[in-house]
Amino acid sequence: MFAMMNDLIQAAAQQRYAVLAINCFNLETARAAIQAAEQQRAPLILNVYQGHSAHFPPAIAVPLVKALAESARVPVALALDHGKAFPLIGQAFRAGFTGLMIDASSEPLAENIRQTAAVVKMAHTAGVCVEGELGHIADAPTYELADASVKMTQVADVLPFIEQTHIDLLAISVGTAHGLYPAGVKPKIDFQRLEELHAVSTRPLALHGGSGTPAEDIRRVSEFGVAKINVGAAVFEGGKRAVEQALKHSHAELADLLGLMESACREVVAEYLSWSGSAGKV
Repeated sequence: MFAMMNDLIQAAAQQRYAVLAINCFNLETARAAIQAAEQQRAPLILNVYQGHSAHFPPAIAVPLVKALAESARVPVALALDHGKAFPLIGQAFRAGFTGLMIDASSEPLAENIRQTAAVVKMAHTAGVCVEGELGHIADAPTYELADASVKMTQVADVLPFIEQTHIDLLAISVGTAHGLYPAGVKPKIDFQRLEELHAVSTRPLALHGGSGTPAEDIRRVSEFGVAKINVGAAVFEGGKRAVEQALKHSHAELADLLGLMESACREVVAEYLSWSGSAGKV
């Protein structure tokens, strides 16, 4: 079932679990995530990152994901991830995405509010979920806790941001990072800050940088208002490794390589789903 993202977020917030938002950029990565969600009987959000939109533009992504979702046994929403370009956000809205993220977090607060409110005004005419961001997510390949701490969401900004933008979902920075961490490095979530953000927020929270986050932390964050967890890098890395290993030991056809990539991606998604609390919710 092709679903409205707001419906999935509200159900997760009320029942205190987190829906996974899995990045995809083609048929195989989208299908892998949906099949994993079906295995786990979990609702699912498919994310299309702005940086992948040239390869997987909204006009292609929507009919493809809709076709997969309509035959799926679980609800599947489609969201734009880290949208910064207004023309692309508009394209995603018109094409039929049910979730839009506007990421103006690098701007001063007033400009972040202005840009985010403009997207909300458009999206809410069709019941489309809007996610805004406060703070800035660190980069995993160069992760340092001190740097991640500087970029964390400020508690005092939360209510003014929500009240002036009317967002549906708030992306926060509490210590995780985008991408893959160096060997031996794990992110450290500031649970005290997360608890404080949850206490003041009137909206569900979204945690970005789920890849590489310890399982026990992923299980715990939904206790503090997190209703959506983004995972992308770990899924892509699993698929890439499968292809690399196959190429070392065989001369497989391209179609077979894509099948191996899809299977590996599915396994990674299933593992993260099992940690999120969303398994068995459908």
